[in-house]
Amino acid sequence: MAKAAAPAHVSSARAWSVLGLLAFVYVLNFLDRQLLSILAKPIQDSLHISDSQLGRIGGLYFAAFYCFISIPVGWLADRTNRVRVLSFACALWSAATVACGLSANYSQLVLARMSVGVGEAGGVPPSYAIISDTFPPGRRGAALGLFNLGPPIGQALGVAFGASIAAAFSWRHAFVALGAVGIFAAVAVLAFVREPRRGGLDIAPGADAPAPVKKAGLIPTIGMFFSRPTLVLMALACGANQFVTYGVSNFTTLFLMREKGMTLTEVALWYALVVGIGMSAGIALSGRLTDWLTRRSKVAYALMPAISLMFAAPLFVGFLQAPTWQIATAFLLGPTFFNYFYLSAAVTFVQEEVQPHQRVMSGALLLLVMNMIGLGLGPTYVGAASDYFKAHGAAHPLQFAFYTMLPFYALAIVLFLWLAWLLRNKRSKAGETR
Repeated sequence: MAKAAAPAHVSSARAWSVLGLLAFVYVLNFLDRQLLSILAKPIQDSLHISDSQLGRIGGLYFAAFYCFISIPVGWLADRTNRVRVLSFACALWSAATVACGLSANYSQLVLARMSVGVGEAGGVPPSYAIISDTFPPGRRGAALGLFNLGPPIGQALGVAFGASIAAAFSWRHAFVALGAVGIFAAVAVLAFVREPRRGGLDIAPGADAPAPVKKAGLIPTIGMFFSRPTLVLMALACGANQFVTYGVSNFTTLFLMREKGMTLTEVALWYALVVGIGMSAGIALSGRLTDWLTRRSKVAYALMPAISLMFAAPLFVGFLQAPTWQIATAFLLGPTFFNYFYLSAAVTFVQEEVQPHQRVMSGALLLLVMNMIGLGLGPTYVGAASDYFKAHGAAHPLQFAFYTMLPFYALAIVLFLWLAWLLRNKRSKAGETR
């Protein structure tokens, strides 16, 4: 029998310390990813690139590598040491972030940005699985909710530190300095995080020790995921949600500076506060709500994100129509809070629905679908729409491009409600067979 990497039971203190370090790596993951959008204005001024070019490099080019590389990386992590995969990935994307700051032209920036995507593909799926094997059922939603604070904290710190460094020195210094931090974090992961036993905490107390966990097959896991309507629909609904969130967030700093008159120094303070407070509160609260509501019914995995988006859409319109940046950022706090209720629900749902040896791969497949739609197409679409409206004489082309995101809010709501209907029917049929 193969020796487990770590005992199934993990002390509470160690579990939370592991979660804290993984969350810090996720902060760096998202911080490095968002630097391009945060520093869009000075990068555009320096390299003379259009909104469409900015949208492609922040969306399609990055996502093409980030999403598809995540599949073989997920397969590798399901079959090998997940901690080592995470550590190597962190070192790779951090070095690529440094390379972004050294880019002399658009082509070099594209290549460096693609390399960031390759590295970050190995960041999140292994972390999801490590957390799921470190925290038992009933506590995973809260743990994953706290882990998923990485994006808001990363984006907030990216805005605060990235914009501040760029204002004091240049946008290049921001990429180099923040990328260097990630290399040290990669070493810390390798030194302090132990590989947990796969599925060890899914065993009922007092039950016999589990048999050695079989290795996840690439093709069988892909077949399992895409043959289950609830998993596919969750991924598509999240993709529609992310189409809005990534499409808007990749151009928000540019919009606030170009359309609302904010300076880089004001962005570093006020937009950082909006992101840090709004996204963090939304993700943390949704993680707690996921654990609480899904004890009664799994329908909450889909119904909660649908309702949150119904609140977000009208506040987004208020953000666009606000006459000053002060009022705009106040309105922006609302959609920034409500737009991210889907994340903890989706991740927890997928991790609970699949076998322990398929968790990394399933998490990678979830990210593949929702990030290829949202991260890949959202920014690409907004940049192209902005240039289209500019070419046709619009006075505020980026604002018009943002207005066209409203139908995608509606699409995401419909898909989540459809999933809720499927889960309710599944629950009813399960009750009838008892």
